[in-house]
Amino acid sequence: MLKKSLFVLAVFMGCAFPVPAGTAATSSSIKATTTLKPTAAEDEACKYITQYLQHNHYRKVSVNDSLSTEIFNRYIDNLDASRSYFLASDIESLRKDYGTRMDDEFLAGQADAGFAIYNRFLGRAKEKMLFMGAAIETAHFNFAAPDTLALELKGQKWPSSAITLTDRWKKELKYQWLNLKYSGKSNKSIRSALIKSFRSRLNVLNHQKPDDAFQAYINALATSFDPHTSYFSPEEYENFQIDMSRSLEGIGAKLQTEAEYTVVNEVIAGGPAFKSNLLRKGDKIVGVGQGKTAEIVDVTGWRINDVVKRIRGKKGTIVRLKIIPSSHAGRGPEKIIQLLRDKVDLEEQAAKKTIIQEGSKKIGIITIPSFYLDFEGQQKNTTNYASTSRDVSRILNELKAEHVDGIIIDVRNNGGGSLEEAVNVTGLFIPGGPVVQISNSNGANSVLNDQDTRQQYSGPLAVLVNRYSASASEIFAAAIQDYGRGVIIGERTFGKGTVQSIIKIVRPITFYEKSPDLGEIKLTIAKFYRISGGSTQHKGVVPDLTMPSMIDTATVGEDTYTSSLPWSTITSAIYHPTAEINLEKINLLREKEVVRASKNTPYQTYLHDLSTLDQIRKKKSVSLQDSAFKSEIETVKKIEKQWVPEQNTTKDLSKDVLLNEAAGVVADLTTL
Repeated sequence: MLKKSLFVLAVFMGCAFPVPAGTAATSSSIKATTTLKPTAAEDEACKYITQYLQHNHYRKVSVNDSLSTEIFNRYIDNLDASRSYFLASDIESLRKDYGTRMDDEFLAGQADAGFAIYNRFLGRAKEKMLFMGAAIETAHFNFAAPDTLALELKGQKWPSSAITLTDRWKKELKYQWLNLKYSGKSNKSIRSALIKSFRSRLNVLNHQKPDDAFQAYINALATSFDPHTSYFSPEEYENFQIDMSRSLEGIGAKLQTEAEYTVVNEVIAGGPAFKSNLLRKGDKIVGVGQGKTAEIVDVTGWRINDVVKRIRGKKGTIVRLKIIPSSHAGRGPEKIIQLLRDKVDLEEQAAKKTIIQEGSKKIGIITIPSFYLDFEGQQKNTTNYASTSRDVSRILNELKAEHVDGIIIDVRNNGGGSLEEAVNVTGLFIPGGPVVQISNSNGANSVLNDQDTRQQYSGPLAVLVNRYSASASEIFAAAIQDYGRGVIIGERTFGKGTVQSIIKIVRPITFYEKSPDLGEIKLTIAKFYRISGGSTQHKGVVPDLTMPSMIDTATVGEDTYTSSLPWSTITSAIYHPTAEINLEKINLLREKEVVRASKNTPYQTYLHDLSTLDQIRKKKSVSLQDSAFKSEIETVKKIEKQWVPEQNTTKDLSKDVLLNEAAGVVADLTTL
């Protein structure tokens, strides 16, 4: 326990806080007690990272003060997006010392500036945790008075004084208290949980290693080229390989670090998280517990490798995660979910069919969670190896045998997968021809074609997409749209139209040397382009008929990254549209949809609830007044409970209002 004799008493806004002597409340220039420095291996890796970025990345960047400023701003934002660690004077000092120096260090393959900034950050972060840990032991809050906490501070100024900063900290304490209260905890357990949390985070800060500083800086550097370029340390790459092979039992999710949080980057189709429908892209994991009853350990601020190790475990065992759901608009409360560890089940990943009766019309639904392919089975020509195109082909035959009047291909939440399979699935619906164009970093363009001139299904077709439809899903949807083969329904897709390659960092060695492990770098090396010439990058695929999902589109998508590569065009490929869908038909479908939607009570309720949720999401602050906080939280939870199951994995299709509304569109299409 922190000794109270170490603290002096300060009173702010009617709330008593014991404040550590020498913290931001009394000093503006505390320094980190430990000075991290790059290791010899990191110094060497930095030189090669520089070379790879300059010579192999798709984006050719001028290395000058402009790049230096971009790296500096991104690094500072990554470290302190909440504007709750640094003071304005810190930023001014750091900018003066390092703001235009990073391009020179980049060319020299050095990371000294990155480490210097990280050391200053560590000092401020420890300072904050000392304050928070001491304050929460005796704090008594007034939740009846109106008060607010600003949530979106990225791009805003840093606190101008220590008093302003500690005022921010105090509001954060009130916010965390309310979050835990409406997660079901008593006042006594809330205080205990917060004390443990701050001690844990202080302990993490006190045990930082050079690798932590190096990772933080290099990824700020790499993502200044584009958001999908990153560096893997040797240990991180080992975890990445395990995730890609999907051979180790876990929850079936890829994780990444954002500021002090571990965030779900992808829910793998067929994994435990996917099957449970409890974890989604964008959720923040703030705690991990083993089994049904073991204590949940706060993992805020932890290294991602350490979080991954806690989440992984033997098949058949339970892991509990405390998460901040992405659907909660960045607001509390946290909730605990329970997952059964297992391997990724390819059966669950496979394309599936169902049929919806829309009036007198039978509409077939083919859900494709990802574009999967068993590469090894394909090479060995194994019987019935896993393949999206083979499965969809089989399902099409089954649906035709059942005499469906139209078909919907549901690729909502489909994050991509095999490019080959995206091309082959497209080929099932067109007579043959180009599907996607690729432009590499040298400016050379190539075209991937559907070589099979057979068209397995030529009837009425729609593709249902949302903001999580990305990469290979966008290639498929774009090709169907460009050929005029089907109508695209939903909302604008993610906009990831780039190709990455992982390169092992190596250096020439002599006969007597052992090659050092310097990690790997993931580089963006190419861009996808539609056959019509426009890229899917940044803009994604714009639907013909818009139906919004519950996804927060202001925070999800390629266009939300400041360094994403721009939308651009190249010469269109030579192709012959089937022109089954044209502007005249789309306008007719829109008119019919407006009439139908106005009479669909569940859909109108859905749109009303979504509008309410969006209004909450757009608020730049959250109320710290108990009654207002409770009202907002209950509203968000009610909406989530009612509508979030519209995700692909929902079992009750009657509750999937978007799928049913899309079925109505296809029914209309059959009559045109």
